[in-house]
Amino acid sequence: MKKVAVILSGCGVFDGSEVNEAILTLLSLEEQGLSYNCFAPSMDFNSVNHIDNTEGDVRNVLVESARLTRGHISPLESLNVDDFQSLVVVGGFGVAKNLSNFAKGLDFEILPSFKEILCNFKKRKKWVGLMCIAPIVLPFIYKKPICTIGHCKDTSLFIERNGGTHVECEVVNIVCDNDNHIVTTPAYMLARNIIEAKEGINKLISKLAGEIK
Repeated sequence: MKKVAVILSGCGVFDGSEVNEAILTLLSLEEQGLSYNCFAPSMDFNSVNHIDNTEGDVRNVLVESARLTRGHISPLESLNVDDFQSLVVVGGFGVAKNLSNFAKGLDFEILPSFKEILCNFKKRKKWVGLMCIAPIVLPFIYKKPICTIGHCKDTSLFIERNGGTHVECEVVNIVCDNDNHIVTTPAYMLARNIIEAKEGINKLISKLAGEIK
């Protein structure tokens, strides 16, 4: 069976993986007949109270991500690219906070283990799907990647200033970069409800299912 690696960054839109995106991704993978394993970095982070957006306690990304997968998850460092035909990176602010330092507004850096995995998928020309804000990492891995985060001006400018090409896209659609083997969708950068997010994510997973061998 074709296997897909899924990278999570916590549990919750403001400090981890966007929950609806994560569940819709896993559902779509199963509907497409794809097997998957989930991964997240084992590292501490400052959580966010999702009711009032105040700072919460210190938690672990891997432990929080396990809430989304009923405990079936492995440390990011154990991900072996040779075991998978494709990769999906779920969105949410955890990508900007835990998988990179984008949220801090500093010189941009990607979590080393995450960056290494992306580079390995690139070297092997295996398809990678990213949603929501996750495409911000692409210009630092691929040469002139074509991608979308929807319509957000600041984020799209960040992508273009660092060598990427941003394509405006509605939530229900995807943008494919066939040269770099990348597919992206806006998801909750634009989604007003679960149904809208589901349509774009389903198209992303369908694209991966059609491309991987």
